[in-house]
Amino acid sequence: MPLSHDQITRFLKSVHPYDALPSEVLDNLAKSIEVWEVDTDHPIYELGNAMPGVFVIYEGQVEITDENGAVVSHLGLRNSFGERGLLRDGKAATKARTHTPSVLIVLPPKLVRELIETHDVVSKFFNRSRAPRAAQHSLATSRIDTLMTRNPATCSPETTVQQAAQLMRDRGISSLCITQGDSLRGIATVRDLSGKVVADALPPSTQIDRIMTQDPITLSPADIGSDVLHAMMERNIGHIPIAEGGRLIGMVTQTDLTHYQAVSSAELVRRVARADNAEEMALVTAEIPQLLVQLVAGGNRHEIVTRLITDIADTATRRLLHLAEVKLGSPPVPYLWLACGSQGRQEQTGVSDQDNCLILDNSVSDQDMAYFSKLAKFVSDGLDTCGYFYCPGDMMATNPRWCQPVRVWQDYFSGWIAKPDPEAQMLASVMFDLRPIGGSFDLFTELQSETLAIASANSIFVAHMISNSLKHTPPLGLLRGFATIRSGEHRNTLDLKHNGVVPVVDLARIYSLQGKLPEANTRARLSAAEAAGVLSASGASDLLDAYDLIAETRLEHQVRLVKSDNPPDNYLPPTALSDFERSHLRDAFVVVKTMQSAVGHGKGMLG
Repeated sequence: MPLSHDQITRFLKSVHPYDALPSEVLDNLAKSIEVWEVDTDHPIYELGNAMPGVFVIYEGQVEITDENGAVVSHLGLRNSFGERGLLRDGKAATKARTHTPSVLIVLPPKLVRELIETHDVVSKFFNRSRAPRAAQHSLATSRIDTLMTRNPATCSPETTVQQAAQLMRDRGISSLCITQGDSLRGIATVRDLSGKVVADALPPSTQIDRIMTQDPITLSPADIGSDVLHAMMERNIGHIPIAEGGRLIGMVTQTDLTHYQAVSSAELVRRVARADNAEEMALVTAEIPQLLVQLVAGGNRHEIVTRLITDIADTATRRLLHLAEVKLGSPPVPYLWLACGSQGRQEQTGVSDQDNCLILDNSVSDQDMAYFSKLAKFVSDGLDTCGYFYCPGDMMATNPRWCQPVRVWQDYFSGWIAKPDPEAQMLASVMFDLRPIGGSFDLFTELQSETLAIASANSIFVAHMISNSLKHTPPLGLLRGFATIRSGEHRNTLDLKHNGVVPVVDLARIYSLQGKLPEANTRARLSAAEAAGVLSASGASDLLDAYDLIAETRLEHQVRLVKSDNPPDNYLPPTALSDFERSHLRDAFVVVKTMQSAVGHGKGMLG
């Protein structure tokens, strides 16, 4: 079916990023591309071939496979493919074959590069990495929707000043928005009540609309903090309603601005480190969701955000250990408290439970164990109070199995390595992420180096660990490139933890095991694996870019939830993403699946 110039132009107008190009550019583009009409099972390109260009599917379906023949993606209408290999070294990084009779639009390499060089929207689209963003944690440059209080208190124009005063007192607020239906009529503050009601001796039955400021200035949630500051200073006011489409959605006060500037990771760490009990710490850790919002809004990369949030958990743990020793007395023998899971990897987000253990000096006696049992309960209970909830799998120091002397831990690891049954694989995966938090760090140093040496030398154990790491797969499917959760509470969403970041976390753990690398953090493991030659430069670059995009998408999803007054979670509806975001996220998942396939076939990414 030959395509006319008009058909091609209309089609490209429906495909991002070409839909954002000027008409004359799009017209010239339509004249310069090729159209391929191919039958079922037609080889579009083979691995390592020179790429003929970037492909866009006009009709039909295409199957993408890796060098081992594993299917990494099924693509349909408007999906593009081939850009990764073309823009990296001009050679195909995968194999592509038609799954049905298909019509493909092909943008030649020279044309693709010209578009990237001359049009920012195209450059941004084909840049599959997320370049480091300059941190801008500044009140003046932060969006208002990160500053405002949502769902502000309102009342009708007929409300009496006494009722308004009672409402402000009961809510602990200093202003009320006066609304009629969806329309904002005015605003009244505590200053209005004192200056206009009390000072003028107006009766308590006076209607609020008599003393309110009518038609107050409003700002949009998309405005920035400097707009608030300038408006407040120019008009000598301390409250500004936030409206969107004429509808009241929030309020910014001087108190909000002060609170925003005060919430920082350093401030939260300081307050936790000085708390006298877990309840005081919980008041601080309750501010972590707001800190998450501010750190992301300030342009900080995901690994900085999660590191700063984890620092608060580390501080809480060390403070609880100190308080436990104050209560129980000095420990009878040296000990070390370690975290595993996301805290161990310094990758905590707005959603975290606790995973921890205790390593004790070999001189510990049976009588001494009672002390450490009490210490573990005190600390784990405190962490639970702070919002780091008990591990569902009981992977905590309160479980006697995970509160043992060094020699028992040596037996644990040697046993798991010698007999890597499913439980051993699971436990080894968790325990390879251990990171010391408080106590005698030297109890872990030798144990870690010995374990890594023994584990990496055991090819059977490594093979089992690789097999275990491949149980979590990226959510790639036919519908818009994603396989969503099919049933239950989170139906039609993507699990950005277990099917998003966890597959990369598992790959990084395998690379660190193969290279005997001590790092626990995922990004640090990938960089160390590249430096050690375990992971090729191209493989490391692709996987780091994919991980960054997935992890940042997860954080941005959590921030959206927090800003809408919902608890953060890991379940993202694909419909919340734009076509542009879906395309990039799908490509990131394809990279991860390709790397999993390479590891599963024992090839790594050294080619």
